[in-house]
Amino acid sequence: MAKPERIYLAGPEVFFPPDEHKSIVAEKKRLLQEYGLEGVDPLDIELAFSDNEAKFRRGHRIYRANRNLMDSCDAIIANLTPFRGISADPGTVFEVGYIIGQGKRAFGFTLDSSYYRERAGNTPEDGLGHTIEDFEMRDNLMIEGGIYSSGGQLFVADQPGEHRFFSAELFRRCAKALAGA
Repeated sequence: MAKPERIYLAGPEVFFPPDEHKSIVAEKKRLLQEYGLEGVDPLDIELAFSDNEAKFRRGHRIYRANRNLMDSCDAIIANLTPFRGISADPGTVFEVGYIIGQGKRAFGFTLDSSYYRERAGNTPEDGLGHTIEDFEMRDNLMIEGGIYSSGGQLFVADQPGEHRFFSAELFRRCAKALAGA
């Protein structure tokens, strides 16, 4: 029997309270299993830190561990719902780009159906006179363009999910498209 494709689960969930994070990740993994896929969460690795280890060094160790996890995966499903601002979590965006840079497929979802320009104030320029892009995309054109050019797709919620940052139905659509079902 062939080994299931490994899917990296990117998103702001890593910052949620532990019980909330575990619950959402468990549901994502369960949904992927329905399609014969294996979910891999960034917190699936356990790193031990000494009390005297500098925070900067800890951060680099986490980065390397997550990069190694992404290297072991075949694709990514990213939660691109705006987080702490008008755009997706920057770490998640990096992970999408990293996966795409390896020639792997990227899929994403967002629970915010508005376009990036709307969230930026719906004006051609910001208060400093800097242009605000208007391509009728959910986030910066490089994110959505990269997803589609990888052979993936971005799914947008029609209605709110069961959680402000998660919808099992929307995630299922990503899993189904990734599996080609």
